[in-house]
Amino acid sequence: MLLKNTYNELIKIVSKPRSFLGFGALSLLIAIILFAMKADGSSIVSMVTDSFEQTLTFNGNVINGNLIAFIILQMLIVHVPLLIALVTGDLISGEAAMGTIRMMASKPISRTQIVLSKFIAGALYTLLITLWLGFLALFVSHFIFGSGDLIVLNSDGLVILPEADVFWRFGLGFCVAFLSLLTVSALSIFLSAYSENSIGPIVATMSIILVFTIIGSLDASVFNSIKPYMFTTHMAAWRSFFSAEVPFNAIYQSIVILVLHIFSFLGMTLYKFNKKDITS
Repeated sequence: MLLKNTYNELIKIVSKPRSFLGFGALSLLIAIILFAMKADGSSIVSMVTDSFEQTLTFNGNVINGNLIAFIILQMLIVHVPLLIALVTGDLISGEAAMGTIRMMASKPISRTQIVLSKFIAGALYTLLITLWLGFLALFVSHFIFGSGDLIVLNSDGLVILPEADVFWRFGLGFCVAFLSLLTVSALSIFLSAYSENSIGPIVATMSIILVFTIIGSLDASVFNSIKPYMFTTHMAAWRSFFSAEVPFNAIYQSIVILVLHIFSFLGMTLYKFNKKDITS
């Protein structure tokens, strides 16, 4: 029954035009980035490398698919949560807004299974968005720009990663990025259980992310005690895979924090939905 209801939830997601907005928006934005890098990539990259050219000489194909993929991921991963929330924030509140929540709860399936089926459907949608982002960022970029060593500017300075040492970093990076987006999906579904309209959970999800991001960026000691426990602090953990020495311990901690948030949001959603009055 759970699998059947999950399938039905996927059909509902596919039937809504907004579900394709994320794929269309990502395709358009990545096409713009690819066009810009193809037309004027040398001058864009030189703004970063100019300060190092007095001591270093860059040879080979600097502007390659690996660099473009990293730029795309760096630029767009902060915008994907909105595309996720547009769909997952409507999964429960949309039923309430259309008046179908009472009929849904009268089916021979528990309320817990209803929530789990919606969460699984939302997770699958999030996975598809992540895979689409990865396909466009990696494979299309490599097709257009070729391959080569990856030059990354981070807190350690300028890091040059050999071509043979890059692909696994992208693979694991996208896995952690998916976990970050799944946290956003779980948050929006949780907020959806408390709302009777579709707009509220979407706006609330992005507001929470914005507020937490601002708190995380403020250099104020009053917030130091909570920063390590905010999920937004760990949403950029994917970037750690592109350090010269990968800080696996820090990445594991980020994964634990994200997973704890996912299960916490899911647990609170289950509690709320099982207590929800659907007779009014």
